[in-house]
Amino acid sequence: MLAAGEARRMGRPKQLIDWGGRPLLEHVVRAVASWPVAGVVVVLGAYAEEILDRVDFGTALVALNPGWKEGLASSLRIGLDLLTRDPAYEAAFIVLGDQPQIPPEVPAALLAGAEESSRPAVVPVYRYQRGNPVLVRRPIWGQLMSLQADSGAAGLLAAHPAWVYEVRFECTVPADIDLPDDIQNLPRRS
Repeated sequence: MLAAGEARRMGRPKQLIDWGGRPLLEHVVRAVASWPVAGVVVVLGAYAEEILDRVDFGTALVALNPGWKEGLASSLRIGLDLLTRDPAYEAAFIVLGDQPQIPPEVPAALLAGAEESSRPAVVPVYRYQRGNPVLVRRPIWGQLMSLQADSGAAGLLAAHPAWVYEVRFECTVPADIDLPDDIQNLPRRS
């Protein structure tokens, strides 16, 4: 889970935005922990101390990215580097820490897509638009770890369409929280 950014457009740490009495990032961590996954790795950078003090990570492993100012690619490297140390991990979901409403059927459908296809990336397509989370297999982790600056997996996968297996969903792309107004569009959380 990538949650190391500074949230400049938000003007404050979006990981800590209150949503139903708990920080936004905590909701995302809990949701991902409920997916059919062996574990959760959360990569923090900006505001790490404050986030560690206020977010309950449950059993998730937290990795600190001292190079978070470089951009998204540095967080991908940190997270995937941790996973490469254990040969038991064959695939990983790349999850954004500011997307609290991934439909619950998406992770299982992506895993089913991985069973149907030998392609190294399984990508959700929400009404004709690619989105997140993305499931990536170990054979392309090295290429993902070679990305620089604010490059994420999307550009690499667009450049290598033969790597991608798409799973289609009728719902719209899950919202991510980037601007103060985005919080108002989230349904209330009790």
